[in-house]
Amino acid sequence: MNNTKTFWFVYILKCSDDTLYTGITIDLNRRLDEHNNSPKGAKYTRIRRPLELLYFEEYQDKSSASKRELEIKKLSRGKKLELIK
Repeated sequence: MNNTKTFWFVYILKCSDDTLYTGITIDLNRRLDEHNNSPKGAKYTRIRRPLELLYFEEYQDKSSASKRELEIKKLSRGKKLELIK
């Protein structure tokens, strides 16, 4: 029986064209590698490589992380940059 707790992360990436991408994952390192080096990266990020992790938040469950991801995606670029600082 595995008692390790899985955390969910909401993250913001900076793309090579200076746009911002927001997503969720349980493994930040793996997901950043996928975005930068693999076809498993989001379609949006595949043509905007390289990507840099600028920000993340940790959540106890996928539902909370998904809700926060949607909140962040609705923010203007300026508000996202304020959040990152």
